[in-house]
Amino acid sequence: MAGTSSPEAVKKLLENMQGDLRALSLECRKKFPPVKEAAESGIIKVKTIAARNTDVLSALKENSSEVVQPFLMGCGTKEPKITQLCLAAIQRLMSHEVVSEVAAGNVINMLWQLMENSLEELKLLQTVLVLLTTNTVVHDEALSKAIVLCFRLHFTKDNITNNTAAATVRQVVTVVFERVVAEDEHYKDIIEQPIGIQGNSNRRSVSTLKPCAKDAYMLFQDLCQLVNADAPYWLVGMTEMTRTFGLELLESVLNDFPQVFLQHQEFSFLLKERVCPLVIKLFSPNIKFRQGSSTSSSPAPVEKPYFPICMRLLRVVSVLIKQFYSLLVTECEIFLSLLVKFLDADKPQWLRAVAVESIHRLCVQPQLLRSFCQSYDMKQHSTKVFRDIVNALGSFIQSLFLVPNTGNASAATNQTGGSVPGGTASAQTNPGMLGMGGSVTVLPAFEYRGTWIPILSVSTQGSAKATYLEMLDKVEPPTIPEGYAMSVAFHSLLDLVRGITNMIEEELGQVETESQVTTADTQSSPTQSSDMQDFNSASDQTDKETVSRAVWEEMVNACWCGLLAALSLLLDASTDEAATENILKAELTMAALCGKLGLVTSRDAFITAICKGSLPPHYALTVLNTTTAALSGKSYSIQGQNVQMISPSSESHQQVVAVGQPLALQPQGTVMLTSKNIQCMRTLLSLAHCHGAVLGTSWQLVLATLQHLVWILGLKPGVGGALKPGRAVEGPSTVLTTAVMTDLPVISNILSRLFESSQYLDDVSLHHLINALCSLSLEAMDMAYGNNKEPSLFAVAKLLETGLVNMHRIEILWRPLTGHLLEVCQHPNSRMREWGAEALTSLIKAGLTFNHDPSLSQNQRLQLLLLNPLKELSNINHPDIRLKQLECVLQILQSQGDSLGPGWPLVLGVMGAIRSDQGESLIRTAFQCLQLVVTDFLPTMPCTCLQIVVDVAGSFGLHNQELNISLTSIGLLWNISDYFFQRGEIIEKDLNKEEALLQKQAEEKGIALNRPFHPAPPFDCLWLCLYAKLGELCVDPRPAVRKSAGQTLFSTIGAHGTLLQHSTWHTVIWKVLFHLLDRVRESSTTADKEKIESGGGNILIHHSRDTAEKQWAETWVLTLAGVARIFNTRRYLLQSLGDFSQAWDVLLDHIQSAALSKNNEVSLAALKSFQEILQIVSPVRETEKPDTPPAINMPVPVLIGTVTATGLGRSFMRTDSIGERIGRYNVAEPPVITDEIEDLNLWWAAWNSWFRIGSESTKPPVSCDKMTFIPSQPFLTALIQIFPALYQHIKTGFSMDDLQKLGVILHGAVSVPISSDASPFILPSYTEAVLTSLQEAVLTALDVLQKAICVGSESMQIMYPAIFDQLLAFVEFSCKPPQYGQLETKHIANAKYNQAEWVALNYVPFAERSLEVVVDLYQKTACHKAVVNERVLQNIIKTLRMPLSLKYACPSESTWKLAVSSLLKVLSIGLPVARQHASSGKFDSMWPELASTFENFLFTKSSPPDNLSIQEFQRNESIDVEVVQLISTEILPYANFIPKEFVGQIMTMLNKGSIHSQSSSFTEAEIDIRMREEFSKMCFETLLQFSFSNKVTTPQEGYISRMALSVLLKRSQDVLYRYIEDERLSGKCPLPRQQVTEIIFVLKAVSTLIDSLKKTQPENVDANTWAQVIALYPTLVECITCSSSEVCSALKEALVPFKDFMHPPASKVQNGES
Repeated sequence: MAGTSSPEAVKKLLENMQGDLRALSLECRKKFPPVKEAAESGIIKVKTIAARNTDVLSALKENSSEVVQPFLMGCGTKEPKITQLCLAAIQRLMSHEVVSEVAAGNVINMLWQLMENSLEELKLLQTVLVLLTTNTVVHDEALSKAIVLCFRLHFTKDNITNNTAAATVRQVVTVVFERVVAEDEHYKDIIEQPIGIQGNSNRRSVSTLKPCAKDAYMLFQDLCQLVNADAPYWLVGMTEMTRTFGLELLESVLNDFPQVFLQHQEFSFLLKERVCPLVIKLFSPNIKFRQGSSTSSSPAPVEKPYFPICMRLLRVVSVLIKQFYSLLVTECEIFLSLLVKFLDADKPQWLRAVAVESIHRLCVQPQLLRSFCQSYDMKQHSTKVFRDIVNALGSFIQSLFLVPNTGNASAATNQTGGSVPGGTASAQTNPGMLGMGGSVTVLPAFEYRGTWIPILSVSTQGSAKATYLEMLDKVEPPTIPEGYAMSVAFHSLLDLVRGITNMIEEELGQVETESQVTTADTQSSPTQSSDMQDFNSASDQTDKETVSRAVWEEMVNACWCGLLAALSLLLDASTDEAATENILKAELTMAALCGKLGLVTSRDAFITAICKGSLPPHYALTVLNTTTAALSGKSYSIQGQNVQMISPSSESHQQVVAVGQPLALQPQGTVMLTSKNIQCMRTLLSLAHCHGAVLGTSWQLVLATLQHLVWILGLKPGVGGALKPGRAVEGPSTVLTTAVMTDLPVISNILSRLFESSQYLDDVSLHHLINALCSLSLEAMDMAYGNNKEPSLFAVAKLLETGLVNMHRIEILWRPLTGHLLEVCQHPNSRMREWGAEALTSLIKAGLTFNHDPSLSQNQRLQLLLLNPLKELSNINHPDIRLKQLECVLQILQSQGDSLGPGWPLVLGVMGAIRSDQGESLIRTAFQCLQLVVTDFLPTMPCTCLQIVVDVAGSFGLHNQELNISLTSIGLLWNISDYFFQRGEIIEKDLNKEEALLQKQAEEKGIALNRPFHPAPPFDCLWLCLYAKLGELCVDPRPAVRKSAGQTLFSTIGAHGTLLQHSTWHTVIWKVLFHLLDRVRESSTTADKEKIESGGGNILIHHSRDTAEKQWAETWVLTLAGVARIFNTRRYLLQSLGDFSQAWDVLLDHIQSAALSKNNEVSLAALKSFQEILQIVSPVRETEKPDTPPAINMPVPVLIGTVTATGLGRSFMRTDSIGERIGRYNVAEPPVITDEIEDLNLWWAAWNSWFRIGSESTKPPVSCDKMTFIPSQPFLTALIQIFPALYQHIKTGFSMDDLQKLGVILHGAVSVPISSDASPFILPSYTEAVLTSLQEAVLTALDVLQKAICVGSESMQIMYPAIFDQLLAFVEFSCKPPQYGQLETKHIANAKYNQAEWVALNYVPFAERSLEVVVDLYQKTACHKAVVNERVLQNIIKTLRMPLSLKYACPSESTWKLAVSSLLKVLSIGLPVARQHASSGKFDSMWPELASTFENFLFTKSSPPDNLSIQEFQRNESIDVEVVQLISTEILPYANFIPKEFVGQIMTMLNKGSIHSQSSSFTEAEIDIRMREEFSKMCFETLLQFSFSNKVTTPQEGYISRMALSVLLKRSQDVLYRYIEDERLSGKCPLPRQQVTEIIFVLKAVSTLIDSLKKTQPENVDANTWAQVIALYPTLVECITCSSSEVCSALKEALVPFKDFMHPPASKVQNGES
């Protein structure tokens, strides 16, 4: 006490004491002198002590009896003023601790006296308190006296004193026990020998206790005695005592100083032996309940009222249980059983209320509850106390609902058996409750079947703040507000759950960490079954854990039924959100705890409860009964009690927040969700989210419920499986209030998070979750069968979400997950399927993009596992699924294409699995994938997959859905081939490596390696697969595809064929090309001739393609051309194959059948191909020049003779490249590839083919009708044009026979008419003289032949005549066009343009050209023996005779003119030859032919056309003149070499010409011109010349010519005479024109004759002739009188020459001679 021992404090104390003594002496001065004196002596004493001692306080304490004495005397005066002063002084001394034990005793005795006199009672209490609290000097008897004093004061009449005394007693009792605690503290370090105590109530047993403890012991023992209404041992002088006060004091001591009882066995003994029996006795129901007056001073405590004692007893019990449970196990069992009994419905309300409060106090002490469980529930023959407590609470709550509660229960109303606990019956009799607790109320409350119980806020969570247990001042039983007991019970349950779960989970956590540490140390064994939370896996776990686990399990098992029953009921009845939340939280924590402990039944029961709460009433029954058959019993049997599982009440007054459709096969109407349902749903979500690991099989329940809720709320799955608010598809659509609308996103979010958190579950739990989802999904699938209603997609969406978040361990769940989704994908309901596919593809994509460890490229097994379901989807026929599958492939390619590796076959397989009948969009998507692969990924895929790519691309070509795709796929094949070409070496190397591996494996297994085109090397096989694919496409039913494929096939073989091994070409030719040709030929010949109206849609088809036959024709053309080109360009390669000649024959056969097909296009193209293969360069000698290469319009390497170029632009080399091979031939000796003979055989085979084509095609048809097929001009032209090229190769062996054959064909070809509709393109306007190309070709062919013959051997020259024959036959066409069988042809001018008529060609130009060729040829070959022997000249003349004799009647005027000029040319060369060979007689037959030819021409029977102009006539006359000149120059001079008859004929002709040559048809005016004066003049002159020019060889000849002259002169004479005569007779009339013309001619003839006679040498002219000439003179003179001027002028000309006869008369001699 530093404050009181400081010098200032001491000084102050002394001053105060002296002041007090002075005051006392003053007060007692008059009345009480002894007191005054004592006071004054006290002042002196004090001063003395102060003066003598340094330690004033101890000195004071020693002398305290003397110091206190005056004050005690003062108190004895009983004067209030003095007494108060004295008490204050004494208190001051005590507070400074200067009172000794003796003095204290004196003080107490003095206080006792005051008390007995009822003086200053409050001051007394104060003084006692100060005395006992400031020091410990008061002990034993004194202490007991002080305590009794306080008790006595407590029972005074004065209220204030009473209360003060009560407080003082409490404080004093506390002080006594505090001293024990202090004493124990003081002695705690000194170890004592414990002394055994005897178990009796002998007071001497306290001899072992220290002083303070002894006091406390005595006090406590007496308190028990007093409460038990026995006499106290120690507290002597007690007059009365209340049991309530005693119980309160007992309670406070037990509560405040438990350690005293626990540490001292004596005290423990008291507890056991005294307190417990006392409590049990007081509790005992045998106590007669009596209503006594609280003021009665009767010492019989039995008569005290019931409530105060009962309540206090319960308080004591609470303390006993709380503090001394370990000491009083058996006793506590009794207490607890009593407590439970007090809750019975037949007990008064207030009793039940306080009992509930007491139980609440227990419920907030989980460790205590745990002890109960261990001590009772787990012992075999013991009461199951813990279970009973929980069940009692449950029953209590139920009873509150079932008993109509009027809310005014008081102590007076004893309801102990008042109502039948019958539930519904009583509820219905009390309908007013409904109105009272309608949904308008804002009070939180429980409401069940019309019973409405408000929820009061009774205590804060976790503390049991009691109301009625604290009502220590109440004597009457209080009125319990409605709902109070319910609220307390409710909170008890909550606190119980909270406490137990927290405790167990904490301990579990410790055990777990310990076990983890130990497992890590011993062996890191994985947890065996996390579902059972089995931690016994560590080898050295202590038994402690097993024990505690048993306790935990027992606790849960004991309480779960009761809890569940109560909580379910409360949940159903709750109308308050907070209360609902708490109930749900309790159910959730219990479920989680059961899960952690592996208690499946209880876990499922709690989860079911939450699930039922989430769903609308009665709905739950259908959904959950199936899943919880085990729990569907309506009640649990609990230790003989039957706790009803109350089914939900339907008329709950909850706010409806959503209306939706139930998820059922036949939804009946709608169901409503209340806000409570939503709250439960959130709890369920939170359970699943936080405790997923312990749910195990209950995932089924949880997910089923969530699925139904999600359905009712109309949440639909979105991307990634998350559920978003959507609209219901059919039926009355979901109605959602704004309240729930704001919740939905949150709910959907939690739902998603729930599945996200599955990534933290262990493998086993994850499997439980997946299994649950799968079985849910199966149910949804069953439901969706057979109807197209919107299915529930919850399970599928959540499987997806779960898969996505568990990618890091996808392997363990992949098979069940994808296996199920694949089933979903096959479902008939489209929406269901669609989601199955969505989920599956999303998972696959996610799996491939996920960053696995090790990565996919290292873990190929995983990659194939991930891709496998994608392949499996191909077995499903629904197009929507396939579309999803393909879109997935597309996305995989776009994101993962580079790293697919071994997954390629799978991915390609998916694209290839699309069939034609699966719809355009599917094919298009699949094709998009393929395009992507070909454009971007060929280099990244293993080479072994390239063949698959080829197959897939080919299969797209064959799809007949979408033409563009087929065409594009062919383009892809071309790109692929390009890629093969560029990367050839790498691919080849890889494939060979792979091949070696496969070969090895095959050998190990002992089977042959099986792959297409096997013997060929793998790289070649790849090419062959590509070619084979293209080959298939070449016979596709669609023309465009065929065309494109054909072009691609041949381009590819052309461009990249060099990469193939030599041997592979054999396969290419036979298996690819010829196979293709066969198929095309077959299809073409069987194709339909029906007209195709249009090409689908609005596409117009050109008339040249409007039948299938015509379309196939195009294909045939393309194919044949392609094959021919390959034969051409790859000749060297192919020839070395060994069976080239067979191949050649097959090719020729194809060309032949195509050429003879009845289709112009095909036949023409066949010939073009024929031409192409004939241009093949034969292996050449060094000396020869190679032919020009064929013009090829494709990028293929052209191989030309010795040139070594192998390609265009791109150089690629292989070890055996053709370039090198050709290079090897560039040596002096000929190459070894083919030998000449074989080569010739090939050409002769070609010639035979050509001949067959020619003879077949030009043979005229037997019958003629509309349908007769007549080959076209271009075809024939091409056919003939082939000959020259072919001939080059076979000329050495070309015989007359062959020439004959050729002739037949040429003749036939030229004879073919053309159809009228083609004529404008082939024929020029018929007036122009032009050759058609066919005619040109024919002539060229002959030309080639004759040139060859010209340089050829003698043996060949015998062919000349045959060529002449051929040509002359053509010449005849000018006048006599050839016939083509029986076909009628029209002249072109008459042909109708648009009718199917055949038009004969204009053969004139052709005939004329042939004639020119004949002349030309004859000029070169006239002297050849064969030409002479074969009478070629005669034939030529004979042929010309026809046009010459026709002359004006010829079809074309040019013909006879050309014939004349040709005849002149031929004769000019031929006559000398004829004369040469005159003796041989080879030309004998020619002369008459020639004579008649001249005759027919010069004196033609055909008259010139009327419109012939004078100029023309003169020109024609000059031609006649030329002929006569020829006779005069070439024939007559050589008359002696020429047969006589012939000369005679010529003379006659000339004779005729010189006179009779006027034309009778001329008009008068032109007569002078039209008479062929020049001609006759010429004839005349020739005649004369021939007569006189040479010596006459034979008399006969001379005679002939002289005769001719005299005849001529005689005729002239006659004509003149007649004219003169007629002139005279006619007088003025002019003579007829005819006669005038005649006379003019005669006159002209005379003048001519005289001229020619003059020119002739005189000796050649006969004198007689002269005489005749002169004799004419007179006659001429006679004519002078004529009137015609024309005659006059002619006469003048005739007379003038006579001047030469005017000589002077000669000598006689001459005259005599004449």
